[in-house]
Amino acid sequence: MKLLLKFYVSLVVIFMAAKLCFMAFNVAPDGAVSAADAFAVLVHGLPLDLATAGYFTAPVWLFQLLSIWIPKDRIGRARAAYFNRQGQRVDHIYYIRARVTYKAYLVFVTLLLTAVFVGDTCLYGFWGIKLDGTVFNYLGQPGGAVNSVSASYIALVLLAALLTGALIFIWLSRLPRLAERKTGPHHRLLRTAFMLLVGGLLFLAIRGGVGRSTANVGMVYYSDRLYLNHCAVNPVFSVVSSLFKTKDFASEHNVFPEEERARLFADLHYSTAGHTTDTLLRTSRPNVLLIIMEGCGGVFVNAVDSLADPNITPRLNQLAREGVVFTNCYANSFRTDRGTVCALSGYPAFPDVSVMKVPSRRDGLPSIARSLKAVGYQTEFLYGGDIDFTGTNGYLRATGYQHTFGDKTFTVSERATHGWGVTDRITFARLLEMVKAYPQDRPWHTGFLTLASHEPWGVPYARIAGDTIANAMAYLDDCVGQFIDSLRRLPQWDNTLVILLPDHGINYPASLRVDNPRKCHIPLIWTGGAIRAPRRITTLMNQTDLCATLLGQMGIDHSAFRFSRNVLADTYTHPCAIHVWSEGILWLDSSGHTALNLVTRPPSILQTSTPADRAATAKRAKAANAFLQTCYDDLGR
Repeated sequence: MKLLLKFYVSLVVIFMAAKLCFMAFNVAPDGAVSAADAFAVLVHGLPLDLATAGYFTAPVWLFQLLSIWIPKDRIGRARAAYFNRQGQRVDHIYYIRARVTYKAYLVFVTLLLTAVFVGDTCLYGFWGIKLDGTVFNYLGQPGGAVNSVSASYIALVLLAALLTGALIFIWLSRLPRLAERKTGPHHRLLRTAFMLLVGGLLFLAIRGGVGRSTANVGMVYYSDRLYLNHCAVNPVFSVVSSLFKTKDFASEHNVFPEEERARLFADLHYSTAGHTTDTLLRTSRPNVLLIIMEGCGGVFVNAVDSLADPNITPRLNQLAREGVVFTNCYANSFRTDRGTVCALSGYPAFPDVSVMKVPSRRDGLPSIARSLKAVGYQTEFLYGGDIDFTGTNGYLRATGYQHTFGDKTFTVSERATHGWGVTDRITFARLLEMVKAYPQDRPWHTGFLTLASHEPWGVPYARIAGDTIANAMAYLDDCVGQFIDSLRRLPQWDNTLVILLPDHGINYPASLRVDNPRKCHIPLIWTGGAIRAPRRITTLMNQTDLCATLLGQMGIDHSAFRFSRNVLADTYTHPCAIHVWSEGILWLDSSGHTALNLVTRPPSILQTSTPADRAATAKRAKAANAFLQTCYDDLGR
């Protein structure tokens, strides 16, 4: 047990020391780092340090557990007499094979830690991102990296690696302390029970606690300074955890030669240039409240889908009539983590990867929050669930939200009001209090993600009997309506723009095919005192187009949003929309829609609105493939 504890604690201390070395070597690009900042980095980074130490300690724990029951002569026939520090002869405890196994494991640990620590510290100044699994994409061509630095720099790196490895190996190899152990059946049972308890604690450390989210890089993001967040990340965890998520994205979905792909994508006119020709707002600097409504697809909102039951969401229908409603908007994805990135960063979704879980790409994304923060806005985000789930907090922090609030900011009883956390009635009340507290002399932007309209559909509401899904949407609608009623009575209302849109659509009714456009059709409603007049905009668009359209209305540069289009600009001449799911892609334009099956090679036609018009179907299929190939190329750059 002493060996396990010393090994575990030693690794945590080594990880902390590595963070201090990282900060000493890499100067912060956004200001000085104080002693208080360094302390905060260590504290906030501790959860990942504990998880990573747990991974490395687990093999030692397993070996000790097995050794309780494996006969000594099975571990190693050659016994080794050993004298402990008190000069007492210890026999029948350590055997040659056991000691060799431990030392061999230390060699592996030392080499891995040394390579990651030194690589992370040295490469950060060049890459500006934490080391992760993408580094393996460059191991086959090290020449380019070597040619970028001097011979003296390489010599210093090798010297640093030797010193680091030596210190780690010497430290860990001196940990074992030997003592006599009783080996009777009774003592074996007690030791086994104790070791199983220790194993449970190790599992909790590895998992990152007992919450819904497991340990992930984003859980240690705590600051609006990206550098400090990077310092808090355990690089070993970053590398190992990303190994199963990292691909050579640029080589994915290579349907066309590069020249043809570029030509086809250019024909889509994905451009953020141009001038806004239609002004929806009374002011260029309104407060911006963005409410992402969990799963509230257009199939529930009659204002955008004439087939929808108007009794499910009467308040949203009312807000659509009173404000600006975009009736022909489509979600890019089928999952919350992906749809959130689409809405907030204008970045497309992918069938098989969540950008939110790829820190090396995620941290550099543009976002509404980052753009508004740059022009003086205060930025915050509220969610009633586990905000670390799927790396959400890391994404929000990295892309401009100065403060984030999750379920841990609510009471224990409030966290139990829904299967995913705090029910919407309570979080909307918190949101209203936040708005009331905002200063009147500075504009603000707040993002808010609801959760009650998500399975298991348990809500404290019973207006629609016999349909738990529709009733959950009705509950969300009622919460939105009551919140807007309260907001209207505040002085902030006159200068506030409230944007309502879902994170994705929903498979409702159950008979709706996955490739049916109704499944990804979503409402996009702008309301609030900042709206100039009610409008109904029927332009075909995507969820990702919110960013450029909003910033265009505010006169803020949005050229960084490569895949977001200002649908009210004079350059938006080729309206189209795209939706992806794990096995397919749906393309919509003025000629109709076509869905492709991405499982087949090459992708095959799954469904099309114009089966008789083969030319139109083929053109849409080419557009979908060229778009997705371009997205993968951008993700892999």
